[in-house]
Amino acid sequence: MEQLELVRQILDALPPLDHSVGDRLPLYLWGLRGMPTSSETMARELLQEAAARGLAFVAVWDHDNLAESVAEALKLGRLQQELGLSIGADAIKPLYAFCDGSPETAHVDEAGEPFFDHSHSPNRPIGCPFALGHRYAEISGRIHAFAQAYQDAGLPLDFVYSDWEIDGPLEWNDALEHIRRCTRCQAELSDLDDFGHVQRTLRRIRAKMQRECFAQPILQRYPRALVGNYAVYNHGGMRYWYDYFERVNLDLPHTCDQREPSRPWAHEYPETGYTFGMPVLYTWYRTYDWYDFENADYHWFYNMLKVASNAGRHKPAGHTLITFVHHTLTDPPEGGAEPHIQPMSVEAYQELLWHALLRGHDAFFSWSPNDVAVHEAVVAQQVYNQSLAYGDFLAHGQPVTFAIPPEPGTVVSALRAGGRLLVRRTDFGGDGRPHSLVVDGHRIEVPAAPGVCQILDLR
Repeated sequence: MEQLELVRQILDALPPLDHSVGDRLPLYLWGLRGMPTSSETMARELLQEAAARGLAFVAVWDHDNLAESVAEALKLGRLQQELGLSIGADAIKPLYAFCDGSPETAHVDEAGEPFFDHSHSPNRPIGCPFALGHRYAEISGRIHAFAQAYQDAGLPLDFVYSDWEIDGPLEWNDALEHIRRCTRCQAELSDLDDFGHVQRTLRRIRAKMQRECFAQPILQRYPRALVGNYAVYNHGGMRYWYDYFERVNLDLPHTCDQREPSRPWAHEYPETGYTFGMPVLYTWYRTYDWYDFENADYHWFYNMLKVASNAGRHKPAGHTLITFVHHTLTDPPEGGAEPHIQPMSVEAYQELLWHALLRGHDAFFSWSPNDVAVHEAVVAQQVYNQSLAYGDFLAHGQPVTFAIPPEPGTVVSALRAGGRLLVRRTDFGGDGRPHSLVVDGHRIEVPAAPGVCQILDLR
């Protein structure tokens, strides 16, 4: 499908907003990366249609076609400036790859032979974490070039994100085996048997890469810009998700909730210099069988709410959470889902988005392959549209609970603004009786109200 056709389908499927956006961030969609037309007239019309639906286009930075990419990005930025819209960019491609497969980036064994770790992806040769410093100048130079072009053009730059994952130091899959074989790693790491030490060291290097090569080139020119990367956010020291390229290894440190392995995670985010976190709320296929809940929706909801709560509870003051979200089955096997796996209902997914908003998340970035792009846009925009009615709460309210029922039951989330609460209650079974919520010593009875938010007085 051509991008213009996809964009047209998305815009035609979404209604204009019922409320003013105000100061809220837009809804970002994977399908609205780059402008699918060279016609300035059509581009302006698409931007206006998207804005009326709460959506934002972002430019796509491509260092391999620098002059053309800069020209396209600035053309889009000028139109957005003219229309009073935010200006954003996708910086995925310029960050790849520190590990470019060159001999200089390789691990080195005792015979002096170079080798790579291909366990995360056959196409990504992960090398030695201590042999990548010479790559910084090239990677940061790409980001500098784009950011400088915006500055020279007199354009603001409000939002820049990346999806930098399988590159640089990684500690999962077969990484430890390769690190222990590498003479350079042996010299640099004081205790190769201490996983925590190895993880913290590698994540400090990853954080330095992101800070010096991505965040700083943008923030030194645009100090108020939102800059962040997929799955990098502040948290409580454990992470409750596994990505498609990672294998579960129960020989490494972990805790279990039923069959859900949670792993320790270094505090990478504060050292990156990022100004927003990007948690990931996806219906990862393999998480379903981690739990024995009778309620099928709660298999998904429980896992995703843990991620949302972990990120919301630890969001630094003054920072933003722009969360990657996805409803349809994520990373299913090639032969399709097993018969016993029941996909998450639209209703439960939308409730999850509401609870994320009421636990400190600020905006959503809906990721989607093209074949489900319209569906993903529709279900996310419905929540975004409805949430605009509570702009004051979402702009100024503070979460008051991060409680997660260990079994299907009543889930309550709330934002406090002054003496009032914006509350969402979702019931996974139960008898519908009022649910007690204690806020600053006040016991609030939250009645059942399926599918709607409630505003309750703390008094």
